[in-house]
Amino acid sequence: MASTSLKSSGSWTPKQNKLFEKALALYDRDTPDRWQNVANAVGGKSAEEVKQHYEILIRDLKHIESGRVPIPNYK
Repeated sequence: MASTSLKSSGSWTPKQNKLFEKALALYDRDTPDRWQNVANAVGGKSAEEVKQHYEILIRDLKHIESGRVPIPNYK
């Protein structure tokens, strides 16, 4: 599951995850020093940690989109 994988990349608070999402929207792949900028926006994380967090997120999204993760049956 996505949440399990994300937790394995270190301890991320809900606030840090929200800042991470906002920073990704602000600093796209063409931004120089993207990962350092995202790390600065998140606070308490290195550029390598945010890059790893992003790579895990992308891997999890690919698993979901490929149907490897079952969709919950919400009522």
